[in-house]
Amino acid sequence: MSKIISTRSPYIDGKFTVGEGDPLTVLNPATEEAVTEVETTSVGQVEAAILAARRAFDTDDWARSDRRDRVRLVLRMLDYFEEHRDELGQTIQQEAGATTRMLGSAQLDHAIVQMRQTVDLYLSLPEQEYSPRPLDLAIAANSVGLSVMAYEPVGVVSCISAYNCPFWINAWKAIPALLTGNTVVLRPSPFTPLSALVFGEAAEAAGLPPGVLNVVVEAGFEGSALMTTHPAVDQISFTGSTQVGKTIMRQAADTTKRVMLELGGKSVQLYLPDAVDRAPMGFPTVFANHAGQACVAATRMLVPHDRKDEVLEKGAAIASRLTIGDPADDSTLMGPLISAAQRDRCESYVQRSVAAGGRVVTGGQRPKSLPRGYFFEPTILDVPDNSNPAAQDEIFGPVVTVIGYDTVDEAVAIANDSPYGLSGQVYSPDLVAATAVARRIRAGAVNVNGLGASAFASSGGYKQSGLGRERGVDGLRAYQEIKHLSVSNW
Repeated sequence: MSKIISTRSPYIDGKFTVGEGDPLTVLNPATEEAVTEVETTSVGQVEAAILAARRAFDTDDWARSDRRDRVRLVLRMLDYFEEHRDELGQTIQQEAGATTRMLGSAQLDHAIVQMRQTVDLYLSLPEQEYSPRPLDLAIAANSVGLSVMAYEPVGVVSCISAYNCPFWINAWKAIPALLTGNTVVLRPSPFTPLSALVFGEAAEAAGLPPGVLNVVVEAGFEGSALMTTHPAVDQISFTGSTQVGKTIMRQAADTTKRVMLELGGKSVQLYLPDAVDRAPMGFPTVFANHAGQACVAATRMLVPHDRKDEVLEKGAAIASRLTIGDPADDSTLMGPLISAAQRDRCESYVQRSVAAGGRVVTGGQRPKSLPRGYFFEPTILDVPDNSNPAAQDEIFGPVVTVIGYDTVDEAVAIANDSPYGLSGQVYSPDLVAATAVARRIRAGAVNVNGLGASAFASSGGYKQSGLGRERGVDGLRAYQEIKHLSVSNW
């Protein structure tokens, strides 16, 4: 019998609070069965969480404390996650459908490791820096002037996260915000509330002061709308769709809040002519990455026209051998989608792709062997060009389109022919050539001959893929204001 985290209540102002909203049923996407019910917050309770965070920032010592004291408490939170790793893993598996393999990487273990690395990175950063003024400006008119750039917390941060990697996304928002002295209101996706409520458990176990971290849960959007419009909120950090991100920007405009957005993507995996033999393995890389439910998933594959049929044939053979099913089975490579609606979305895009001239090479429907659960077959689409709907829109599922190109210049043009610019991949044994192509792709992160996400390097999107950066130095500084202090003697 699996064991999941025990908390079912929102965490507001330093205590677990009975939710005033309607109960929210958490479903297991692999079985369509109820995992548990959690209490939800009313709009009034969301405001109470915001005001608690405001008080904790304005009148308590959190923002002004020695950063080593904040670090000590954050490390206690990370210790709590590690001590409860097994039940936290079961929780993520049951509410998000993450495979056991994914728990060992992005869904859980890597998240904790990277947060510890983020602590180290934060401690390595200066809290203030002297402006690089020449001596004749620093000493003028018989007066010595000091010019310092001081880094200070922004204030109250609304963290609104997505369902696909719920624990990791919650962590890479809340932990840097807390380290830098901000107070936080965390609102998870209604599909995955449990892996956010554990942050309340960790905050209580670590001894965070009341109001510093608050976790609210809702089935709808009234509370999140308040978190993006309330004048007591200074910053919003959101991960989700571009459509919702645009709404958040509009909602934040009246109070000119700082907005950080990690939004949609339609990333490419571009194989230069000397790397085509590697292309077939690019399909399972997408499918195994949480069934393609990743904003950085490289769901557009670009290969030379004269090798396209070969890549499609080999890719279909690989897809047919992938194990799909129970995420808790160690042999499972691909689990379910988050919901029936997301499964229907995949099916709809396959149909739209075919209507626009595309061809289903393999997949394209619900697996007949899995009558329960929100599963969708790993799908490869042969599309005539980049205008196909499946090549333009973010589907967020195990659907990869394959597009041919004649020249490298054409391939780069196809890669950049997208409203998105979150990520990309370029493959070639010629590192000089591959890196030159990578520099031409308009995306916030481009991987050459591999994949990588580091606590020490930031990521973020170009174009409609978002604003701001997460992780790395930039991801920490994103939660800080810069104050210029100019001091002179009499």
